[in-house]
Amino acid sequence: MSDRFLVLAGGLCGVAGVALSAVAAHAGGGNIETAASFLLMHAPAFLAIGLLGTGHVLRIGGFVLLLGLLLFAGDLVMRHYLGTRAFPIAAPIGGGAMILGWLIVALSAFASWSALPGPDRTP
Repeated sequence: MSDRFLVLAGGLCGVAGVALSAVAAHAGGGNIETAASFLLMHAPAFLAIGLLGTGHVLRIGGFVLLLGLLLFAGDLVMRHYLGTRAFPIAAPIGGGAMILGWLIVALSAFASWSALPGPDRTP
C-alpha cells in the first residue's frame, strides 16, 4: 500500500507543480515558482520509489522526502495565497527533512537485501 501511496504522491506533485508553474508564469511570484520547482523535481523521485518498492529503508526515505516537501512547498504556497506561514520555521524544517530524506534514499543502497521483506530481489 505504501508503494501505491508514493506513486499517487508523485502524480499529485506533478499535477500541483504544473499548475503552480502556470500560476507563476501568469501571476508571478517567487514563492510559487520555488514551490512549483520543488514539486516537479520530486515527482519523479516519488514515482521511482513507489514503483521500485525495494525495501523499507527506501520507502522511509520516500516518506521523509514527502513530509519535507509538504512542509516546504506548503509553507511557500500559504505565504503566497494567505499571506501567512503554516507555522514558524515550517520551510526550514521541511528543507531539512528533504535533505534527510535524500540521505536516507542514498543510504538505502547499502541496506541488506536479504533483510528486506518482500519478493526475492537481486541487487
